[in-house]
Amino acid sequence: MKRHTTRRGFLAGNLAVGTGLLICGSRSALGSQANDRLNIACIGVAGMGWGDLGNVSSENIVALCDVHESRAAKAYEAHPQAKRYRDFRRMLDEMDRQIDAVVVATPDHTHAVAGVAAMNRGKHVYCEKPLTRTVHEARVMRETAAKRKVATQMGNQGSASEGLRRAVEFAWAGTVGPVREAHLWMGNSDGPKVRPPEEPPTPPDLFWDLWLGPAPYRPYHPCYCPAVWRGWRAFGSGGMGDMGCHTANLVFRGLRLEKLWFPDPNRPRPDRVVIRIDGEGSEVDEEGYPRWLIVRFDLPARDELPPVRLTLYSGGKLPPADVLLGEPMTKWGALLTGSQGSIFSDCPWNTRYALLPKSKFSDDAGPDKTLPRGPGHHGEWIEACKGRGETFSSFAIGGPLTELIQLANIAATVNRPFEYDTLSGEILNQPEASRLLHREYREGWIL
Repeated sequence: MKRHTTRRGFLAGNLAVGTGLLICGSRSALGSQANDRLNIACIGVAGMGWGDLGNVSSENIVALCDVHESRAAKAYEAHPQAKRYRDFRRMLDEMDRQIDAVVVATPDHTHAVAGVAAMNRGKHVYCEKPLTRTVHEARVMRETAAKRKVATQMGNQGSASEGLRRAVEFAWAGTVGPVREAHLWMGNSDGPKVRPPEEPPTPPDLFWDLWLGPAPYRPYHPCYCPAVWRGWRAFGSGGMGDMGCHTANLVFRGLRLEKLWFPDPNRPRPDRVVIRIDGEGSEVDEEGYPRWLIVRFDLPARDELPPVRLTLYSGGKLPPADVLLGEPMTKWGALLTGSQGSIFSDCPWNTRYALLPKSKFSDDAGPDKTLPRGPGHHGEWIEACKGRGETFSSFAIGGPLTELIQLANIAATVNRPFEYDTLSGEILNQPEASRLLHREYREGWIL
């Protein structure tokens, strides 16, 4: 493997199709104020939220919102000047004129309601991965970002690495020839869940109703919160949602799969763009996610690029060993197989890569570096908020990538093939699968 640092340095250029990043409507992006420090509000400031907060602390942190006060204490201590909130809706109402941009780092089930509420007020948004818990939410996030013309970034931080950038350049240059086969395998796993019958008291500093947000009501239990919500369907997206938007990044970008959502405007617009999906999963139940899954996507041509079969695996399931052309099988992998060789990453975040077979490509200097390198994943978003450049993982990219990952969860749940139209966001021939595209929210919560 070629080893690269994981320093988050890359990009400030025009890289994504349909990004909609015409920066306006924010105090920070207007005229002579473009160099001002942003006024940033953070929703969810423990766990990944604490890391995100540190990465945007070069700006003015004006508000912090969290529903679990003891877990937020470190953030409160680090930013005593910031106003504190439990309910992001109240924060946005009261501080509308003081906030330029918002960071969302809550559990998956509240990403969309928080992100859309902020964007509808003209706020730039950074949101952790997966962008949303459902396919429909991902589409609404993308469409709202385009409509409101705000700067966005999904938190798949490997996007900023030199390894990911360079591997994508090799793919776009056709170094391994036309790619008709791709594999993506992840070493994490899930399994069935049983809702606990007991109802212990809610911690006094946890505002449980706000933590639930739009999810159906259930009593508090420590098996959900804190930090163990991901494997529950009510709140998280399982292992596929946890790491899919990281590990699939190379495959999605290298194959230009965003073109399935954004057909070439210079060509006749098709009525439909159909992805055919067939999956299977082990020990599927209503509360948790499959212990393992295998999902096959038949992806149509994208302009000059040929159709491709993409297969996803998790929970210890792996592709045939010979796909690595003599290299040993790995626990994690993203592989693009072309007519002349393969591009491979064994890193969950795609921060390193190899060209296979190594004997053929060992002296290959590769194509020119065409993707700009810049100030890191968070820094790139901050620059875009100020009207300088664009982001590489905007919601125009993060939205479709999240749709793909959540469609894998749906396929492994229903265990039968279906067709998905990327233009309408509809499953065409499987009502059971269609019902999993979204769910009703509790009263008081809207998208």
